[in-house]
Amino acid sequence: MSVKAPSATTSRSGPAGSADPPGAQRLVVADVAFTLKAGQGLGVIGPSASGKSSLARVIVGVWPPVRGKVRLDGAALDQWPDEELGRHLGYLPQDVELFAGTVAENIARFEPEPDGEAVIAAGRAAGVHDLVLRLPGGYETQIGEAGTLLSAGQRQRIALARALYRDPFLVVLDEPNSNLDGEGEQALTGAITGVRERGGIVVVIAHRPSALAGVDHVLVMADGRAQAFGPKDEILSKLMRPQAAPAAAVGPGGATSTALRVVGDAQG
Repeated sequence: MSVKAPSATTSRSGPAGSADPPGAQRLVVADVAFTLKAGQGLGVIGPSASGKSSLARVIVGVWPPVRGKVRLDGAALDQWPDEELGRHLGYLPQDVELFAGTVAENIARFEPEPDGEAVIAAGRAAGVHDLVLRLPGGYETQIGEAGTLLSAGQRQRIALARALYRDPFLVVLDEPNSNLDGEGEQALTGAITGVRERGGIVVVIAHRPSALAGVDHVLVMADGRAQAFGPKDEILSKLMRPQAAPAAAVGPGGATSTALRVVGDAQG
């Protein structure tokens, strides 16, 4: 069965979105709910151990939620065939992992029949094309086991290109600028903007404020729960007010949030 790319339907609320790590006995993300539409970008901020990276793993399906659903166009992630879902998701984890092989093979996720033009397009989208061309073999450069022949910043930028390969609808980036210099930061902002401009959704787990430059919404996390969600300027201005209490996570009509949702919206 083939499923078309996410486009225009809206998901319904389900049970509260919560998750725990495999084998754990406690929730690390509890009762988080939000909806994003095509062309939007979300920055997730909060202190260490607030559940940001755990939320990213739930959104892309690495960890299944114990309650609630992550939905694309109304369909829960577990309702999508794996081979179809993978084409619509791009993920850059906090701990970047590359594999022995060429730059092109890593960007193409070691597909049996990679698309060379799509590899170069991903490199351009990630702002890493010129950097790759400066390597001894360009896109055919062997990078060694775990990418050890590259610097930390180069590994992170090539992993960003991998997340953007074939223009996935939903892109989740976990602290994507932790090893970047100024040039890399600019390239990251351009990549985030590019996903939004083509009608995709991007979620950025942010530790450094510069990672928020390309997003328009912010989710504040603390103790595994959503403390505030809304337009970036509005949320950040509230956080800067002296003694401002964080807003509770509420749903339509003031009800407690009951689902974790990522949905598409009609474009054009």
